[in-house]
Amino acid sequence: MNHKEFRYSLMVLLGAILWGTIGTAQHFAPEGATPISIGAVRLAIGGGAIMLYAFLKGKLNGKEILFKRSTYIGAASMASFQLTFFAAVLMTGVAMGTVVAIGSAPIFAGLISLIVNKESPGIKWLVSTLVSVLGCILLVTGGGDLSVNMNGILIALGAGASYAVYTASTKNLLDIYSPEMVTGVVFTMGAIILSPFLLIYSLDWLKTAQGLGVALHLGLVTTAFAYVLFSYGLSGIKLHKAVTLTLAEPVTAAILGVFLLKEQLSMISGFGMGLVFAGLVILSITRPVRNKESLT
Repeated sequence: MNHKEFRYSLMVLLGAILWGTIGTAQHFAPEGATPISIGAVRLAIGGGAIMLYAFLKGKLNGKEILFKRSTYIGAASMASFQLTFFAAVLMTGVAMGTVVAIGSAPIFAGLISLIVNKESPGIKWLVSTLVSVLGCILLVTGGGDLSVNMNGILIALGAGASYAVYTASTKNLLDIYSPEMVTGVVFTMGAIILSPFLLIYSLDWLKTAQGLGVALHLGLVTTAFAYVLFSYGLSGIKLHKAVTLTLAEPVTAAILGVFLLKEQLSMISGFGMGLVFAGLVILSITRPVRNKESLT
């Protein structure tokens, strides 16, 4: 891996690490903060912050982005991810919903690369993804039994597919526009799509200092900053590789759970964490094959 590719990969990893703080932040949200209202507020704050930053930096160039099909696909898929992920967690529980949604996203991304972009992910990606997904399953479940709600599983798969489609569509836009502009426009449109939910669910939790702090962290840190980092990284590496690197998110969440929330990490979960790291190392360090038949 050359230095430039390593830098882009590192940005994706940093974005995933920031996403890993979402669960901890939601843990400290006050009573009355529903998952859907949190998701809608998160997009509204994050999209607005990125748009303001892009405007101040003079990055809002090219109004034709508003007429690109990928812009609307990206906005709709991000809004869909917010709804399907939180709904899946409610129906299946945090462990199962997280495993299916996050674990399926790299698979969907690989299929999109293969079918739509005509790019073969390669054996390195396949091995690293399988190792990392297995590690994610062990990390989140801790080897315990999980209750299976098939409707919830299907919705969680929808969340994984939504995230992969969002990444693929924004990848197309990043070939033309700056990461700040792409992320700001797509997230603002996504927030508009979710805005009706702000009228349905109570936002009284935002009136407290604790609620406002959680909202700002989720909007500014885990959305605005994290997705700008992710978009910068995505602009320089392959789609399937970027999505696999985001499996660092549950590792971060587990570490924070142990040190901040005093949760217990079982031996199986610890082994799963090691597998995730191993998969990411395989993906990031192994020398890529430089030919047209196997693009990594």
